[in-house]
Amino acid sequence: MNQKTEIWLVEDNQLFANSVQRVINRMDGMSCDGKYNSVEKAFAAMESNNKPDVILLDVQLPGMDGITALSHFKAMAPEAKIIILTVIDDSEKIFGALCAGASGYMLKSSSSAQIADAIEQVIDGGAPMTPEVARKVLESFTKKNGNGDARQNHEYDITPRQRDILRLMADGLVKKEIADVLGISINTVSTHMQRVYEKLHVTTNTGAVAKALREKLI
Repeated sequence: MNQKTEIWLVEDNQLFANSVQRVINRMDGMSCDGKYNSVEKAFAAMESNNKPDVILLDVQLPGMDGITALSHFKAMAPEAKIIILTVIDDSEKIFGALCAGASGYMLKSSSSAQIADAIEQVIDGGAPMTPEVARKVLESFTKKNGNGDARQNHEYDITPRQRDILRLMADGLVKKEIADVLGISINTVSTHMQRVYEKLHVTTNTGAVAKALREKLI
């Protein structure tokens, strides 16, 4: 029997958490047994339990907030994919979350189907965002960069090949699709992506794309 993908919820609104938990447990191959109303309780659970594959994380929580907690979660469970699930659509909060390690950003107004799809996307290497969030982020980047000169690529030492990969990542392609488009191996794509992360000081595809757009590298 195949092991199920373990999803954790860090959410202090119990009615909402129960609703999302039911959605997850109805998904094929998914399980949501970890449900915590604070990041501190989730941290404690990580010390004694197996690490989750995906974390759905609210921003406004008692104690430490979700965005501050991102770096701690990434340190404790580097392989876990984290989707912010919140009511907050402030562009600075969104950018901060993406650069801190979130793989996706969804609003609580999303339908059950959209939340389920976001989980499947992030497991497949995607970067799910509620359409309203994606639009707000892109508008924010356009405003910030509209009156200024683009940074020179040499400031980050981004190579032409790495820029190609960043553009394809921004288009929503995953590693295998990028490899097919560029005619290179998946391992080569992974190596380039890891170097991009190091140069941009981020930890996820989403963070890399967000920073590349904001710094006008692509």
